[in-house]
Amino acid sequence: MLIGTMNHPGRDLSSEIAWIGDAGFDFIDLTLEPPMAAVQNLDLQSIRTALEDHRLSVIGHTAYYLPLCHPFESVRRAVIEEFKICLEAFAALGAKWMNIHPDSHAPFHNRTFIIEKNLETIRALLPLSRELGVGLMIENLPGTYNTVRQISELMDGIPELALHLDIGHANLLVNVNTTDELLNAYGKRLQHVHLHDNKGGSSDLHLPLGAGTVDTIHCIRSLQAIAYDGTITLEVFSPDRNHLIYSKQVLRRIWDQEHAARTKENEVRDRRAERLVQTSVADS
Repeated sequence: MLIGTMNHPGRDLSSEIAWIGDAGFDFIDLTLEPPMAAVQNLDLQSIRTALEDHRLSVIGHTAYYLPLCHPFESVRRAVIEEFKICLEAFAALGAKWMNIHPDSHAPFHNRTFIIEKNLETIRALLPLSRELGVGLMIENLPGTYNTVRQISELMDGIPELALHLDIGHANLLVNVNTTDELLNAYGKRLQHVHLHDNKGGSSDLHLPLGAGTVDTIHCIRSLQAIAYDGTITLEVFSPDRNHLIYSKQVLRRIWDQEHAARTKENEVRDRRAERLVQTSVADS
């Protein structure tokens, strides 16, 4: 399992890369957003060199506020072009996946229109995505795309679309955290995870692990139960980055403890099965 974190789009990207690398993270969840990380303003070769110098791989992250289902068609087409620019940049930086935040802002339009336009926008990106080798993944969002019923409208419409599970989001505007529900339905398509804490309700607080009501241990067990061993971004947005470092230590400790416990359980089960076979052979 690899642990990463996200750059702050209001800070110099080269400085962010240096801090993330020096802090011992495995990758950067690179969000290409204004004002300081807009792709048009970046020297991609210099950024790639900085990533290599700090031994950081890249997960592609796009701005959460891009309007995929905007009712004005000219605006929606511009969004497609912006995503294409991001895809090309992420390919140049060595990323293999780029996330997309589904949109629901289309006043006076029904859910059918919203879903169709989201799908239309994403499908327009697929040829370039395939050509560049940068896969697309959809992130669950509170309220509108946070249950299997809701997100299936996109996932089932585009079978090659991967799941980007945000465990913090799965704890918002729901009676029960939907992590298990989403993993049961789409765990085989899981490619990336965001982890942060909150206190439920509607406030996406991005707290350090253990500061809210997200059951981190249970969620890690659920990830390991489907044999997930990929990238996890800690989206801890605290002014004091020591909280982020602490969360990294907590995640690594819990992950390793649960992995060791699961390995031991498997070994005990295998030994029992072997003894049963030996007993059966002896009896015969």
